[in-house]
Amino acid sequence: MVPVIALAALLAVPSVPGTDIDLSVPYAAEGEGPTYDTLGEVNGTPVVDITGTQADLEETSGQLNMTTVAVRTKLSLAEAMRRWLATDDTLVPVEQVLPSDSTPEEVALRNAQAFAASESNATVAAMAHLGRPLETTVYELSEGAPADGILRENDVITAVDDTEVTVPADVAKTIAGYSPGDEVELTVNRGSEELTEKVTLGEVPEELQGTSGTAEDAGASEGAYLGVTMVAQPAGDLKVRYNLKDIGGPSAGLMFSLAVVDKLLPGELTGGKFVAGTGTISASGSVGSIGGITHKIAAAQGAGAEVFLVPDGNCAEATSRSYDGDIDLLKVDSLEGAVDALEAYSNGEDAPTCG
Repeated sequence: MVPVIALAALLAVPSVPGTDIDLSVPYAAEGEGPTYDTLGEVNGTPVVDITGTQADLEETSGQLNMTTVAVRTKLSLAEAMRRWLATDDTLVPVEQVLPSDSTPEEVALRNAQAFAASESNATVAAMAHLGRPLETTVYELSEGAPADGILRENDVITAVDDTEVTVPADVAKTIAGYSPGDEVELTVNRGSEELTEKVTLGEVPEELQGTSGTAEDAGASEGAYLGVTMVAQPAGDLKVRYNLKDIGGPSAGLMFSLAVVDKLLPGELTGGKFVAGTGTISASGSVGSIGGITHKIAAAQGAGAEVFLVPDGNCAEATSRSYDGDIDLLKVDSLEGAVDALEAYSNGEDAPTCG
């Protein structure tokens, strides 16, 4: 029986102890992840922190929770079978989570960039809804990048050479038209000073090649490399900060944008209800589909949510599963649509639903 017991033990571990032999299955398990109230706090800090305004930012009686998917990799065969048979987890090819041509570090970097772009788009869309002007702020500088040591965090970029810029995508688009080795002049506001800084552009690092040129990061363009992650901010004293840095990907965009709108407008967008949701958001305010929608809805329901905002493109999948208890699924395709749907729902009026 010893060989059988030994084999069973090996099937229960992802690698052979003391060796580099990988016994994990080529699948990842996706399940319910944690939810975060974008109107609340995390570790004593507001999830969406707004400063420089006279608006009343006191907490509301409702919630606007963003949702996540928990992903588990390096599963043994026994663990994969257990999660498939005994939980509501979904097994997906591991390449969907960790592409075979990317290292975990590269995936983490791209997720972080997507999250920064999501934050920026959330601010742009919210300010457009509120009718407020925007500017581009340096969020982070890549170590050793062309702009490192020249620009500083919180610099406001107003022009690239003679081209005026308003949002990060303007900077990315302009920089993408140059070549490595070209020198550009960046006009920046640093505190109360307006400065002109010269930067010699470099080549896009290998780990960033192939990422979207429309991301809110000029370093992700297919042309020259500046090495600056930027976010859109309201012009003037009003500032918006998002404090969930360990969450990757773009799917929190809609809920971040709604939180900004709710905090800056009088009254309660939620109508005092526990609202959860998900969805990417573009700078123009359109809402995009995401992965793992059923797990997110189940997690939100387990946390106490009464209503869930579902991207239009996810409605069919969202209604393919039954959930324990009642939760209303509102269909949204834009920030404006989400605001209208929540106002109608909180007033007891008809709102667009999935199914």
